[in-house]
Amino acid sequence: MADQRDDGDGEGAGLTIVVIPTYNERASLPTVLHRLHEAVPDAHALVVDDNSPDGTGALADELAATDSRVHVLHRAAKAGLGAAYVAGFRWALQRGYDVVVEMDADGSHAPEDLPRMLAALADDTPGTAADVVLGSRYVPGGRVVNWAQYRQWISRGGNYYSRVALGVDLHDVTGGFRAYRRGVLEGLDLTTVASQGYCFQVDLAWRSVRGGFTVVEVPITFTEREHGESKMTSAIVLEALWRVTVWGVQRCMSNLRRGSDTDSTSSTTQPSQL
Repeated sequence: MADQRDDGDGEGAGLTIVVIPTYNERASLPTVLHRLHEAVPDAHALVVDDNSPDGTGALADELAATDSRVHVLHRAAKAGLGAAYVAGFRWALQRGYDVVVEMDADGSHAPEDLPRMLAALADDTPGTAADVVLGSRYVPGGRVVNWAQYRQWISRGGNYYSRVALGVDLHDVTGGFRAYRRGVLEGLDLTTVASQGYCFQVDLAWRSVRGGFTVVEVPITFTEREHGESKMTSAIVLEALWRVTVWGVQRCMSNLRRGSDTDSTSSTTQPSQL
């Protein structure tokens, strides 16, 4: 069941909303929302709960009842991170929010980094204006705290592989802390997004680049969660590896076809040699 308040179209005009998917995040959610509103008081938050067994959804309803900046979208069952974000994006776009942010509910993303991300998005300097801002662990100034070494290897390796396979000049395409101008999400065909987990983040970053949008990275601090369990599984890693490989092959084939078409056109327009 969706948010019970009458949030008519246009309520979010000129505002930022932070979409926060949840599944068993009752222990961390209140602190995350408090830190968010300490860092960005005017930001709204949309908790997208997948019927958490630990009562996260009910707690979110209680928090929303006392704070008009907090909204809740209830989904019937756990259906994946990507689907939760897409549902949240649609909710936000329908209500006219100008900026839509992705952020984890477990406290691994520091809301205190959000003002710098929003400042980068608000910079309208010709030639450098950003459409998407990625919170990056792997640019100068970014860092990871309390992660096991093997997790860092997987993350860095996955980002390097994605960068090479997809030809994107980005250092952290798997991170889930990012901000979009509404025009980006309106310009992407969200109905075709089937990827989940970290692959969803790669998917949207790559779609944004291919769509001609300007994507920039801002350093953030990522801290391993203190409560609950990581949602990382081998299935998520394998999905990302498979999909990125397929996209990379498709990209190479497309480049080859374009090259062949260019060569063919060039040969037919050259004057005959006697």
